[in-house]
Amino acid sequence: MEFLIKAAQLMLSLSILVVLHEMGHFFPARWFGTRVEKFYLFFNPGFSLFKYKRGDTEYGIGWLPLGGYVKIAGMIDESFDTEQMEAEPQEWEFRSKPAWQRLIIMLGGVTVNFILGFFIYAMILWAYGEEYLPNENIEYGIYVDSLGTELGLRNGDHLMKVGNKEITNFNPGVLIQEITLEGARTITVRRNDQVTDVEVREDVARSLSGYKNQNSIIFDARVPFVASGIVKDSPAEKAGVQVEDRIISFDGTPTPYFNDFQILAGKNPNKEVTITALRNETDTLNFDMTTSENGTVGIFRYDKTYFFDTERKEYTFLQSLPAGVEKGWAILALNVKALGKIITGKLSASENLGGFGSIGKMFDSTWNWERFWFMTAALSLILAFMNLLPIPALDGGHVMFLLYEVVSGRKPSDKFMEYATMAGFVIVLSLVVYANGLDLWRWLAG
Repeated sequence: MEFLIKAAQLMLSLSILVVLHEMGHFFPARWFGTRVEKFYLFFNPGFSLFKYKRGDTEYGIGWLPLGGYVKIAGMIDESFDTEQMEAEPQEWEFRSKPAWQRLIIMLGGVTVNFILGFFIYAMILWAYGEEYLPNENIEYGIYVDSLGTELGLRNGDHLMKVGNKEITNFNPGVLIQEITLEGARTITVRRNDQVTDVEVREDVARSLSGYKNQNSIIFDARVPFVASGIVKDSPAEKAGVQVEDRIISFDGTPTPYFNDFQILAGKNPNKEVTITALRNETDTLNFDMTTSENGTVGIFRYDKTYFFDTERKEYTFLQSLPAGVEKGWAILALNVKALGKIITGKLSASENLGGFGSIGKMFDSTWNWERFWFMTAALSLILAFMNLLPIPALDGGHVMFLLYEVVSGRKPSDKFMEYATMAGFVIVLSLVVYANGLDLWRWLAG
């Protein structure tokens, strides 16, 4: 069910983005009197799931969900309609229009995606505000997993800075971004009431962005273990543990924080143990039980937001517009920087690229509209940027040749454009196959 929910969100998000992107080409083409022969969501090699014709345009839905397209008359695109191009140019064809009109038509899709991404971020801020956890509220410091330990962090550390960036809001993602994308190699922490600079090794920094570490916690806020719920028929329920009980020891070993308990329980599967809990802050109770084969006892816990106050910044509609652009621009810049590091070899392509499977995993496992629109906005900006790359068959490739025509006054021949588009199509298709092949390989390996 979780897979289906994520897949449905991905499909809806991509459908919205593809349709609006293609409308960005469709309407300028029509405004300039250019005939649009097809408007399709998804590709339709061989057959269409649905189609109907209105005027000169066939509208439809294809069966291959790898994007969509508009087929503009008199334009060399991925349809490779050479027969039409061999005929005499007609006034309603793309190739007959002035260069500035063709440029507007080709830039229409990415323009829509850029505006849409910024606008969605603005509307998210207006509708939901921006909730954050001030770093200063993390009373008990952090706990770390194995990767966090390799970074040099320790349980109980209070994060202060990464590189030269002060950590004002508690967000593990900021630390990862500063190390992998900005090149930060020191983490400043308060440890045992002393300020210490932790040096980040280069090999550990590179591993942070690796696919195998994407689900690593690295670190999180350290909190007491207070029961938020009890699993029915679990060892804890049978022993009498109740909601709001605070677990303080595992088989005689003090566990002041949840991660302490988790580590000990994980090392003692299928074992008779005594759990000590504090009830109503006054009564100390012992519960005898047998841990499961996974070392669990069936107690849900409260997370950090139960113990530490979060803050929420609200936005008026007018305030949300520039804030949405700022937020979208920051996220776009991070993705562009990551792509640059992949191209230059500073980040591994095989570890950091992914296809539809990787994108789908980024959606929430439940239908969360705030997360859905956040992801849709990010994908819209990334789609706009990727389409602007100067690769023939992408919008950016067409724009590159049109700019050459505007500057030089010479129009590339139709035959040249045909060969260039074919080469670009092979490049794009190869990248799509490679990225999705990585997802398949990871799934088979994992």
